[in-house]
Amino acid sequence: MPEPSESTITVSFSVALGKGTFDATARVPAGRTNLTHILPVIQSLSDSFIEGVATQYAEVGMKVSCRAGCGTCCRQFVPLSIFEAEALTAWFRAQPEDRRRQLAERFHQCLVQLSAAGMLDRILAEEWFAGSESAKELGINYLRLRIPCPFLEDESCSIHLIRPLICREYLVSSPPDHCVDPSTLEVVAVRLPLHFSRILNRMGAEIERGPRGWIPLLFLLAWMESGAHPGEAVSGDGPAVLFEFVKRLPEALLPVSKT
Repeated sequence: MPEPSESTITVSFSVALGKGTFDATARVPAGRTNLTHILPVIQSLSDSFIEGVATQYAEVGMKVSCRAGCGTCCRQFVPLSIFEAEALTAWFRAQPEDRRRQLAERFHQCLVQLSAAGMLDRILAEEWFAGSESAKELGINYLRLRIPCPFLEDESCSIHLIRPLICREYLVSSPPDHCVDPSTLEVVAVRLPLHFSRILNRMGAEIERGPRGWIPLLFLLAWMESGAHPGEAVSGDGPAVLFEFVKRLPEALLPVSKT
């Protein structure tokens, strides 16, 4: 996998969203790169967008209640895009041996618990991406198993800066303790008009020519053995690669500018 260019270029774009727009500026490699390499740029854009939505919520008295130390959402099923899987693979392999061994044991224990609960086969079923009531029921059943994400430590995310996009997108304005059982307690999710995670999943599905474009996060270590590098399928100079992502955002896209 080629190293990204050290020189950068500023790219600006605007996406129409309902009655408003999402205006953004980012610095991307001027030379050759790929989608996995520019994930930090996409993560930063996602954070900026979510922060804007959270500000709008606060203005109408619906403050986001998520906070450090509240790890209930870290026990949900996490679909991880194959590009994020590639990035986390590189991160994992760069960790000291003791840390890799510790995480590997956590992943193993999570899979043991899933197997004991009869959930291993179900988490690969089409129900997960059907967008149906059965998918919601599966999600609740998974949450009730209370299986913590292998990266959860002291009820906080140990990879917070590089956490998956879908984790960034899950926010609530209801009391945090309600998240323990959303089937019986009211959980008010922050509604985002745009989900960057879905764009990554869609691009992954295009590459794999399948319905997903993602893997269950708990299957990360097994996926690592494939040696896959999906980011290379979306490569070119920085502005071109970012445009491949941006052009899939919903509604009207205004021209990308470069400086």
